[in-house]
Amino acid sequence: MPKKTALYCRVSTGNQSTGLEAQVRALREYCNRNNVTDYLIYEDENQSGVKHSRPALDRMMKDVREGLIDKVIVYSFSRYARSVTHLLKALEEFKRISVGFVSITESIDTNTPLGSAVFTILGAVAQLERDLIAERVRNGLANAKAKGIRIGRLKTRDTDLIRKLKARGMTYRQIAQIAGCSPGAVGAEVRAMKAEKVILEEKMAIEQEQAISKNQDIQFELIRF
Repeated sequence: MPKKTALYCRVSTGNQSTGLEAQVRALREYCNRNNVTDYLIYEDENQSGVKHSRPALDRMMKDVREGLIDKVIVYSFSRYARSVTHLLKALEEFKRISVGFVSITESIDTNTPLGSAVFTILGAVAQLERDLIAERVRNGLANAKAKGIRIGRLKTRDTDLIRKLKARGMTYRQIAQIAGCSPGAVGAEVRAMKAEKVILEEKMAIEQEQAISKNQDIQFELIRF
């Protein structure tokens, strides 16, 4: 069964029908100029670009994954993707299953050397985007901490008391009654205690390995001399 070319277009509000018509017309004209005759049109109307899921886009991607499409053509990057990261993810999938991608406005075709170069650049931009977001989050947390703002839920359980009662072999319910908290809070504290124990054991194991390695290095130096 011959594969088809997918033409995708989108407008964000219902009263942009003329915008949708303009995109379809531009896509059809591109196909006529490039002798593309066997194509399917996927139209998303009143669909925001920030949405993860859009009816027509979902249908198109389903057809792409089922091997019915060999090329996707859009009016512009912004009509398809909600972000550089979203666009790159789609391009990576298209590349993996040998589906071409063309953006008319940006004059990009991933089957050309320039298109491949843009693909690489988009990867770098997407990584930069992720790094900037992570940096903003770290800076925000550091700023909040400097101002004395507590991040996360306030722990109201009596940590020391719960741990002492647990060491005596009491049940969660008994501990909760004495400590004035819920059995779930007791369970959370016990899990935290176990996690701390694991971290401590791993730290001790690493320190032990480093000590052994240091002794071996010393012995090696003595033998060498």
